[in-house]
Amino acid sequence: MANEANGTIWGLPNYTGELFTADAINTPFLSMIGGLTGGQQTDNFEFPTASEYVHESLAQENITEDESIEGVNPVNYARDQSKNVTQIFQAEVLLSYVKQSNQGRLLGINSVGAKNSVITEKDWQIAKALEGIARRVEWHFLNGAYNLAGNAQEANQTRGMLEACSVNNEDAGSAALSTALVNKLLLEMFENGAIFKNMVAFMNGYQHQALTSLYSYAPEDRNVGGTVLKQLITNFGLIAIAPPHRLMPTDDILFAEMSVCAPVFQPVPGKGNLFYEELAKTGAAEAGQIFGQIGLNHGPLFMHGSLTTLKDS
Repeated sequence: MANEANGTIWGLPNYTGELFTADAINTPFLSMIGGLTGGQQTDNFEFPTASEYVHESLAQENITEDESIEGVNPVNYARDQSKNVTQIFQAEVLLSYVKQSNQGRLLGINSVGAKNSVITEKDWQIAKALEGIARRVEWHFLNGAYNLAGNAQEANQTRGMLEACSVNNEDAGSAALSTALVNKLLLEMFENGAIFKNMVAFMNGYQHQALTSLYSYAPEDRNVGGTVLKQLITNFGLIAIAPPHRLMPTDDILFAEMSVCAPVFQPVPGKGNLFYEELAKTGAAEAGQIFGQIGLNHGPLFMHGSLTTLKDS
């Protein structure tokens, strides 16, 4: 089953029956940080994710009375800034007049009283296009690689959470998930400044099963079996375990501090963000587009961590 560029009666036949998709359409990370309707706004495709400073290394003080009278050398705290960018998300819908005027024509099983599952083709296509953009945003917020455009022929690309884990990352080297690997990463995150205020772990189904096998305990019961891990108790704080995520790489686990994350929207003046507008007519069809500019504010890089290149089969 392939999707069609042009919406004709032959390319988009109508069927009766409830509609389903096997594709991943849940967007838990995006939903937790505000979805496509909440978050921050910017009028510059570059936006700050954090402004950071550091203290000197701690050591035993060695100031004599005479030195205290003379005064000590001044220390001024320098600041640095990390940033990300919004990127374009766009979808187009095109439906012929013939397609829209044949709502009653059905293919497949046509029992008595059968009706088209889609009431209004245009509304349904726009809704599915928005659903598709949401899953694309979710994928980019997890897996996106940063790029700052230098001209109109180059695309801005927002940095995703896995790339944002550059400060705290443990490469497993294809080893199986273990408590030792988890402990090593969490200690590294703590020592580098992670606050564990609203930490959530995201992973695919395989790693979710592996983590559950490592940490869960099932009391004996004659009628109930199995466990599902929803929270991990650690020395540094509680970590919520998100349900298995089909858009996460199979060999990675992400520990994300959700309290510092937010979607960033760059509205078009007079139109807003993720808006639908009709396009110029060129024949017996209606065409329109959905347009938006969205990026991820992931906050300070030291807040998050990842386990990568884990055994995944």
